[in-house]
Amino acid sequence: MISGRGLAHTGGTLDKLESIPGFNVIQSVQQVTKILKDVGCCIVGQTGSLVPADRVLYAIRDATSTVDSVPLITCSIISKKGAEGLSALVLDVKFGRAALYKDLDSARKLAQSLVNAGNQLGVRTGAVLSRMDVPIGQCVGNAVEVCEALECLKGRGPEDLTELVTILGGHLLCMCDPNFTQENAKNEIALKLRNGEALKKFQAMLEAQGVSADVASSLCSDETDYFLHMKRAAHQTELPVPDDGAVLDIDAMALAEVLHKLGAGRTKSGEKIDHSVGAEILVKMGQQVKKGESWIRIHHNSPALSTHHYSVLEKALVIGSLNKYKAVSCVAEFIRPNNSNMS
Repeated sequence: MISGRGLAHTGGTLDKLESIPGFNVIQSVQQVTKILKDVGCCIVGQTGSLVPADRVLYAIRDATSTVDSVPLITCSIISKKGAEGLSALVLDVKFGRAALYKDLDSARKLAQSLVNAGNQLGVRTGAVLSRMDVPIGQCVGNAVEVCEALECLKGRGPEDLTELVTILGGHLLCMCDPNFTQENAKNEIALKLRNGEALKKFQAMLEAQGVSADVASSLCSDETDYFLHMKRAAHQTELPVPDDGAVLDIDAMALAEVLHKLGAGRTKSGEKIDHSVGAEILVKMGQQVKKGESWIRIHHNSPALSTHHYSVLEKALVIGSLNKYKAVSCVAEFIRPNNSNMS
């Protein structure tokens, strides 16, 4: 996978992986070939010889305030995927408050553009449209999201994150092997999470990309204190629930904006970010909570959160009557390679 870095409030896969000490996202074509031969997977960034135009596209999008431009996003994403020589591709296209595209129709246009471009390059391409109004999983940031991803690989991740992983993987498996039904394929992916095969593969990839064997082994063991190896922020601040009731909403965009200001994101291409900044959400949607209980833990390196930070975070949580809560799947649609839609 040739991935990218975060822009504006959005996170980047490369930024997250670089939270792991020693992980090297810059690999030559020869090194990528070797890793694929030895391990079977790798996650890298573009280089001067591997999709070099993408760096220019990233900088242009950022400098010209066209981060959400459909043609530029399509070029950026599909150029990387086309360079990989893929036979099949499933893309996760977000919509909602914390996504680049706020509504389903706009995100569907982007997804269709990506699917069309991928198929025209000879890559069997589909796209899942998933909601990003509330955070998926319980963590937001870089290092904390890596910890949560490791928990998912150990078969004990949050239900919504696990659902998204198994659906995405299931669609890809169906596209690669027509003998699978979507349900069977989803179950097969879930099995790989439970039996440790996915985790073992991830550990091998870590070592192949520069992480020491000791660190990789520890992260992928039953060890739960991941910050023995990854940088922990100097401060952790918890915020209390204002009233008794049920969690009706958590504004993902508000969390993203606060964490961006605390250093988890960048304002322009090339800026350094603070991998240790992040948030752990301590409650779940629909959960009954009591006034004074902690609902979020902010990891930060500034001495204290500002009044503005507190104000934004307090407004992000909505507490109310449980009968007003309606559970919604994080996945909305799947756009098939043949361009027909399936809910």
